[in-house]
Amino acid sequence: MQPTLLILAAGMASRYGSMKQVQGFGPNGETIMDYSIYDAIESGFGKVVFIVRREFAQNFKDIFETRLAGKIKTEYVFQEMDAFIGNYTVPNERTKPWGTAHAVLSASMAIYEPFAVINADDFYGRDAFQKAHTFLIEECKSDRYAIIGYELIKTLSENGSVSRGVCQVDSNDNLISIAERTKIYMNDDGRITYEEGDKKIEVPSSAKVSMNFWCFDPSVFDYIDRIFKDFLASNSQNPKAEFFIPIVGDRFIHDRRGVIRVIPTASKWFGVTYKEDAPGVQESLDNLIRDGIYPLDLWKTEKR
Repeated sequence: MQPTLLILAAGMASRYGSMKQVQGFGPNGETIMDYSIYDAIESGFGKVVFIVRREFAQNFKDIFETRLAGKIKTEYVFQEMDAFIGNYTVPNERTKPWGTAHAVLSASMAIYEPFAVINADDFYGRDAFQKAHTFLIEECKSDRYAIIGYELIKTLSENGSVSRGVCQVDSNDNLISIAERTKIYMNDDGRITYEEGDKKIEVPSSAKVSMNFWCFDPSVFDYIDRIFKDFLASNSQNPKAEFFIPIVGDRFIHDRRGVIRVIPTASKWFGVTYKEDAPGVQESLDNLIRDGIYPLDLWKTEKR
């Protein structure tokens, strides 16, 4: 059974200021998602599922259905704020969905095979997809998940702070704990810190971080649903509370449900947290095309 790629594309891109998930960065208007899907196909994935906001669904279909027809199966699922919340209510002030783990839960009726999760606006690289595919085919099961791990220093933006799942890893490359840090940046003296309340806490530049490239068995959906109910018990009336995937990963470990491997990758990450990141993304893609990693026209066979 071929694994599935689940793409998180329901965010509002508030820091970026536009719908960056469908912005063209390649020479023929290719999005970052196009390159991720291309790498997934080349690595052996059999289906891509897009998690989108209902109001953006037609926009996504107009862009991707023509490009991907005959190349990989596609499905679309919607992240609705009132989905999976049971008897809880959505605060009137809440303006965006419940976060990335809730987004994954939204795909529970579309995925029945091992799957990888990625962000729509991050470039992960071919090596990452190849390693994820190998894990999903050979190792993944209900008590064995994985993260593709990147070095923190290689995932920062020069244009502002970023959010990262900072990992603690044991000697066997298994995850000990993971914590979502929502304001990480490099100081003028070269030290990397994150802010928590009024505190600034240093993080080693070599720390492994999750870029939301996870590998799961489909049994994870029932577990996420249960953890989400626990989350709502404490956060249902907080309009800014977010249910991140690292919350689920950390709970999975501490509940002793199994292990989560941290798989290092040689791939270079880049992404568009801020508009100012866009020229660097375009330059990086141009370099990869020039080096023959990707075709000039991504969905044709000719290369530069």
